[in-house]
Amino acid sequence: QVQLVESGGGLVQAGGSLRLSCAPSGRTFSSYAMGWFRQAPGKEREFVATISWNGKITNYVDSVKGRFTISRDNAKNTVYLQMNSLKPEDTAVYYCAAGGARTYRSGSAYYTAPYEYEYWGQGTQVTVSS
Repeated sequence: QVQLVESGGGLVQAGGSLRLSCAPSGRTFSSYAMGWFRQAPGKEREFVATISWNGKITNYVDSVKGRFTISRDNAKNTVYLQMNSLKPEDTAVYYCAAGGARTYRSGSAYYTAPYEYEYWGQGTQVTVSS
């Protein structure tokens, strides 16, 4: 059974930092793009960041550019989201997602739609206080 397990969420003051981790189990996703999405109360799930299978290409939503960094360690089968200069509007449940067949060894990281991803984690809460 494939599972994506996120960790690292929590409560932080505005301006602070958190690092989220995503560790898949049941299979490796080293040849697929990986992404992070978030969903705030009453809002739709929103793309945050994605990284190509080899880690060479990344893509971010405009609102987090310059503050968030997505990375991956394929040897550890783990994906990270470093979040700096956090703002109250970053408060949401953050989800890790593993790319579907179209992302296999793709030289692109423009996978911003949820349908591009085949597996999802349960989410981790990030709360930023003002």
